[in-house]
Amino acid sequence: MGLNLPQTYLIGLCLLLFIIAIIVGKQFYTVRKDEIKLIKLEKKESNTQEDSAKMYELASVQLKKRLYPQATSTLKKALKKLDDEPDEAKALIENALGFALAAQNDFKSAITHYKKALIAKSEYPVALNNLGFAYQRLLKEDEAYKNYQQVLKLDPKNKTAISQIKRLERIIGKNKDKLMKNQGF
Repeated sequence: MGLNLPQTYLIGLCLLLFIIAIIVGKQFYTVRKDEIKLIKLEKKESNTQEDSAKMYELASVQLKKRLYPQATSTLKKALKKLDDEPDEAKALIENALGFALAAQNDFKSAITHYKKALIAKSEYPVALNNLGFAYQRLLKEDEAYKNYQQVLKLDPKNKTAISQIKRLERIIGKNKDKLMKNQGF
């Protein structure tokens, strides 16, 4: 005996609801896990003087939760506590601080921290991509273009740099066309 249209509809609806329940449950679990981690790390920080690695971990969770001002404060503290950490650790913290500042639309300060991250670790594609983005937001397309080109030298398959270079080439091309028209060429 075959299924009729209402039975097929109900089965399809039940399957759809089951899939949605799994997705929502997974998202709930992820958010809850981050909340618990944030609470534990905040308790540890308030109880003792933590090292820069623990503070970076706390700031990472704060960034995930979009608590940008708190993450900025935590990352600044982590920078002060950097002792004999390798340059790569300083680069990670500076880049994260730049990201937190950029998320608060403070792109000039973000650029400063991205540059400090690149001083600590010159071949750091993530910081170069972030620096390019910050320059784009400040409408410095030429600087952004140079940064994305540097990313491609380090990582020729970097999708972010490839897409942004294509976008900037269109923008820069349009700007040159407008300049030529305004100058009477």
